[in-house]
Amino acid sequence: MFQQTKRLSGVATLNPAKRQTLRRAATVSALMLASIAAYLVATPAHSAAAVGQKAPEFTLTDTAGKTVNLSDFKGKHVVLEWSNPGCPYVRKHYGAANMQTLQKEAAGNGVVWLTVNSTEVDSSDYLEPAKLSSWMSGQKATPTATLMDPEGTVGRAYGARTTPHMYIVNPQGTLIYAGGIDSIASARASDIKTATNYVRQGLTEALAGKPLSAAATAPYGCSIKYKS
Repeated sequence: MFQQTKRLSGVATLNPAKRQTLRRAATVSALMLASIAAYLVATPAHSAAAVGQKAPEFTLTDTAGKTVNLSDFKGKHVVLEWSNPGCPYVRKHYGAANMQTLQKEAAGNGVVWLTVNSTEVDSSDYLEPAKLSSWMSGQKATPTATLMDPEGTVGRAYGARTTPHMYIVNPQGTLIYAGGIDSIASARASDIKTATNYVRQGLTEALAGKPLSAAATAPYGCSIKYKS
């Protein structure tokens, strides 16, 4: 009891400058904790899907109103591409026809390509299904389907963070790749030719029955505008 009283009186007898320093430190700590808490609440969980584990099943509607299930393509390799036409990183790969070339290569090898848009409806980047379909057609894109995920349910299930964010699912339904489209994180189209294209590399290895040399890489692009 004596020691506790002594400690309390010691705090009380601090000179004004030290008390002010302690108050400032406490305020900064509180603000930091509040910021971290807000970030955790606002940020979707990005660790749900893991390479080597079963890819999360989903059902979404495409831009034509057709219901599409991941399980519809069991027995085939599937590429998932998170996209947002308003993102300069997406425009980089579409403007240079890099994404379209990958889509055609994939289709030629019997690979399914699903483009997913998880932009919430209140975002300025949101495009209604018809407008998104029109944009894709204007880009001469040829995915198997362009899927609407305005609630962000599928994006969160896969831990998609950016546009683009790329995934490959094998015929057994296992996630075998997750990450960036390539090795140079820039919005410059001129970097495409010197970058390692992880999606092309991964598909080539997977179709040859080989393990992927880069199964998980860092995605880059614009943050996905999830519904809060």
